[in-house]
Amino acid sequence: MTRNLLLKSRNILICTAAFVCLHGLSGCKKELPPVVPPVQQAKAPLPPKPVQKALSSSLRLSPAAANQFDFSKRKDPFKPAVMVKAAPLISEENPKKISKIDVLPIHSFEIDKFVLIGVITGGKQNQAMVVDPNKKGYVLKEGMKIGINNGVVKSITSSGVKVEEHFTDDAGRRRTREIPLTLPRKQ
Repeated sequence: MTRNLLLKSRNILICTAAFVCLHGLSGCKKELPPVVPPVQQAKAPLPPKPVQKALSSSLRLSPAAANQFDFSKRKDPFKPAVMVKAAPLISEENPKKISKIDVLPIHSFEIDKFVLIGVITGGKQNQAMVVDPNKKGYVLKEGMKIGINNGVVKSITSSGVKVEEHFTDDAGRRRTREIPLTLPRKQ
């Protein structure tokens, strides 16, 4: 009995599919209008291009004179925008001899005026960041020079930075002092 039921449902399904196909195909017999190619309009001939007259060599300007620009009144783009005037520095070899080299902003302040704001330890080399009184930051590494008297950064630890500075006292003797820069305490 179930077999007969399956055969009947199968026959109904086949008949339905055949009806849908035949009904769908019979509705597609509309005639389409013939495709008419667009009418091509005759193109007007283009006017002939004028031929450029040759210039005589006597009227030509020399390329060197025509291509010269005057940059004498222009700003040099490779010069720094801010130049700090050179302060007279005492060289370490001869204390009485004054060297006139351009001073960087990191060499314009006393070491005590710098504020240590961060230390990075580990990696290849320890580094520290300081800020000058003008709120400009600098990254310090061991061996760098800082301050008016060319203090040398001797060590950078997690607790702070030690700078060694050579100076001449009032009696004319050469002295060395070690200036520590420590991190400010959290409040």
